[in-house]
Amino acid sequence: MNNTFTYAGGSLQLCRWPLNQPNSSLQAWDAADELLIQHTLEAAAQFTVSHNRQPKILIINDSFGALSCALANLEQVQVNDSLLAEQGTRYNREQNKLPLGQLHQQSSLQAYPNHPDIVLLKLPNNHSYLQFILQQLATVAHSDGIILASAKAKDITRNVLAMFDNTLGPTTASLTVKKCRLIQCQFNAKLKPSAAVNFPLRWPLDDSSNIVVNHANVFSREKLDQGARFFLQHLPLITAGQTVIDLGCGNGVLGLKLLQQCDDIALICCDESYMAVESAKMTIAENLPDKLSQCDFITDDCLSKQGDKTADYILCNPPFHQQHAVTSHIASQMFNDAKRVLKQGGHLRIVANRHLGYADILKRLFGNCRQMAADAKFVILDATKRS
Repeated sequence: MNNTFTYAGGSLQLCRWPLNQPNSSLQAWDAADELLIQHTLEAAAQFTVSHNRQPKILIINDSFGALSCALANLEQVQVNDSLLAEQGTRYNREQNKLPLGQLHQQSSLQAYPNHPDIVLLKLPNNHSYLQFILQQLATVAHSDGIILASAKAKDITRNVLAMFDNTLGPTTASLTVKKCRLIQCQFNAKLKPSAAVNFPLRWPLDDSSNIVVNHANVFSREKLDQGARFFLQHLPLITAGQTVIDLGCGNGVLGLKLLQQCDDIALICCDESYMAVESAKMTIAENLPDKLSQCDFITDDCLSKQGDKTADYILCNPPFHQQHAVTSHIASQMFNDAKRVLKQGGHLRIVANRHLGYADILKRLFGNCRQMAADAKFVILDATKRS
């Protein structure tokens, strides 16, 4: 794995987070980071001369801290929806002996700082989340500020540029450099943007009276995804007094159904996304407000905050990608954490795409794995922790 990131201002040793990922060809930065850093260093130098002070920068969606580390000498606020992105940034700054004093990290749900001098945005894959970000920026940006964004050229579409135009102001995109492009946007305080999307979204769950609450960066924005729909048909039978963990909880629909199946359980909803955890909490609050006292909602790196042998059931719809990269390491970490956290006789039940081969992984880890159901695309697997 190439960990040496050389950019306009020097070089850094950067690692993807979590560490020890199996795909050694992946890097913790890309050409979009390089474009943003180059233009920010130039803009910061000009700003310092004209204003007799260094600019305050706002960095959004900096997955592994490449932007934060390269611009460590500038006072910065870093906004992420991912706890892993925060952890990766701190790790990479510490490894490069960069001070943490000028770095302030906050979640995607916190209000953005007023009047940032320079805004840097790595475009998210999710257009709903991009719209949310642009709407937040529209409340804090000022006409003298600089707004820069970047991504792979194929992801900078007319629709994306129109979102910037309609929400913030006039927007242009550079020619392609190393398969990436730079977006520059001039904030127009007099712009009357088209009707804002009211996040979080709320929509009715199929064949029920339940309402699902979905924040902007939570998977399956306006309807139940196929995997979750299939999982709901094959939930385990939970008994009173048991502790159940919804690992990678998303909007909390699995936890909601378990509470409706047996209301005398302890439910823990975990996810690395701040928006997902808040969505799960709001989904439970919307439908079963009297059961909130039985629930914990935790932003976590898999199950790092859970004690050994504390759960009776763990349910999981594991991801098979991180950012743009297809990878199995997050699912593997979830399975290993689940084995540690389950009580003897406890169960891990997952839904997964059939082609991923998780049955073999679970058999090696637990010594057993049962296929509970399958359709053309998905499979339901159940592994038991035995002594």
